[in-house]
Amino acid sequence: MAAGNPMESSRKNQNSVPSAQRHGMFYQLQIVLIVAFITATLFTAWTPASLLPGNLSERFAQVLAFQATETAAFPTPTARPRPLIGIVVGHWDDNSKDPGAVCPDGLTELEVNQGIATRVKQNLVDQGFDVDLLREFDPKLQGYKSIALVSIHADSCQYVNDDATGFKIAAALSNQYPERATRLTACIKDRYSKATGLDYHPSTVTNDMSSYHAFDEIDINTNAVIIEVGFLNLDRQILTKGQDQIASGISDGVLCYIRNEDISTEKP
Repeated sequence: MAAGNPMESSRKNQNSVPSAQRHGMFYQLQIVLIVAFITATLFTAWTPASLLPGNLSERFAQVLAFQATETAAFPTPTARPRPLIGIVVGHWDDNSKDPGAVCPDGLTELEVNQGIATRVKQNLVDQGFDVDLLREFDPKLQGYKSIALVSIHADSCQYVNDDATGFKIAAALSNQYPERATRLTACIKDRYSKATGLDYHPSTVTNDMSSYHAFDEIDINTNAVIIEVGFLNLDRQILTKGQDQIASGISDGVLCYIRNEDISTEKP
């Protein structure tokens, strides 16, 4: 029998080492290196510089400084801002003594507007939006930017006739995208009438509504409307006792516009 080749025998012995064993050896080597690095770091942190030979302490300090720099290179992610909606509370202004319409028993339009606006804000916040409650002549209105703005008002407390009931809406048609303002009007009209049962009276929109001051103050890309939610006389019951319905109609209308919902779809 011929003698075997020593080199070939050596290669066979190397190849005979099981793969799992080689992985185990590699894993152990990794552990050793990690432990060595940690030990060196702790040694540097807890050992006075005077006890380290030569410039070894300086080198360790450079390594640690580099690690700190690398960590700082990855900034903490900031939260993505939520879409903003503006709600103007009609007649709310510290510098004004005009509470809007006033009833004989002292009920004011401002009280009604504030109650409704607060509920509208909460509804929209619950849906994931940021909401600003703005005063009638709020300085923030100058160049105000949001995806939608609604100014909330109520109509007269005086009895006019039996037809003085219901709501009306006017849009900022002078902005850059009047069709969007028209769409916002249509959405609020649809959702509001369904939520409240009140009739819509577009023919009674006044010049004060069509030329509402905030329309000329806000950013040209902000779509805005003003709504007279009802009459403080004949619609008093729902305006004071049904403010959740009123607010749902407005907030659902805003959501209809933002989400491009079908205005012919009945709300559950």
